[in-house]
Amino acid sequence: MVLERPDLSGVEPEVLAYIEALEAALEAALEAPPAGTRRSRTVTPVGNEEEPPELSEPPTTRNVITLSRAGLIKRTPRHLYGRQRRSGMGIFDLELPDDDLPAVLCVLDESQMALAFTSEGRAFRFPVVELPQTAVHARGQSITRWVPLRPEERVVALLPDQGGAQVALVSERGQVQRVRASFVGPHMIPGMRFHDVKNGGALAGACWTSGKDDLFIATQQGFAARFPEERVHDSGSLGIRLERNDVAVGVAAVGDASLIFLLGADGKGALRAMEGFAANKMPGAGGKVALKTERLTGLTVVAPADDILIISRLGKIIRFQAAEVPQKTGVVQGVVCISLRGDEAVAAAAGHLGVTS
Repeated sequence: MVLERPDLSGVEPEVLAYIEALEAALEAALEAPPAGTRRSRTVTPVGNEEEPPELSEPPTTRNVITLSRAGLIKRTPRHLYGRQRRSGMGIFDLELPDDDLPAVLCVLDESQMALAFTSEGRAFRFPVVELPQTAVHARGQSITRWVPLRPEERVVALLPDQGGAQVALVSERGQVQRVRASFVGPHMIPGMRFHDVKNGGALAGACWTSGKDDLFIATQQGFAARFPEERVHDSGSLGIRLERNDVAVGVAAVGDASLIFLLGADGKGALRAMEGFAANKMPGAGGKVALKTERLTGLTVVAPADDILIISRLGKIIRFQAAEVPQKTGVVQGVVCISLRGDEAVAAAAGHLGVTS
């Protein structure tokens, strides 16, 4: 007798997540390796007690930081996230209320200062080590101790301190500007504003640059523009001309040898080689298709030796090697990077294997 999976589209997200965990545990049991062999753990056990996954790297001071739209944040040592194969189901991580969802994912060393940028263009600094360290599957705590958010304000980017010569900021309407590193250094006034929402809408993303990079801005509809950062006016410039009902989702510093991972809400992603994505001479041009997707939700610069981390709306994280994603110089639809059922991918980060960023 062959059993078919019934239609679960009307099932509550919590019930669906529980069913998926049971399915994943069953699949892992059926695929268990022969006695005497070892494999990385790929699922979180169902029950009150959670066992740590088999380590994919030696213990490290690098931490996976997850942050929700409502401002709940947690940090967990990266080595506790077992590496899976691309297209796996991931493991449950940030535990959130029903009306909240993950929004920011990054990897920072516990020795670093974190630099947080909010949707209103304000910036704050705080030590990563002050964030309480938690298990993989745990509740976050409010970030307001370090970032006093205003009503409707949210953190849109977390960067390591002193990561370059400039910080590039992009707004939802495609407005881009650069801020010198000294302005966001140790003497910065907490909550200092670097972007006016009246000029370009809410801030959407930020990245460090060398001061001589190209900026790569991607939009929700999968378009992108690349141009020299030195062409950005001191007071800011329009970075990309958007299509109707489109918004910018992030910015990255790139060069001809760079690889950028693009993530769609459907869990499919692609590694675009910048050698095949020509730069415009000036900012402000219309975007070119970077990824064929209904909704692009994340982007991050990676190296072939890096790991990629993805978090979903239900708080599931998968970690896999970037080399598992084919490098492409042209437009692609992407390959399945995380298995989703009644869920969607919301953010991605590069797990650089060095000690610091």
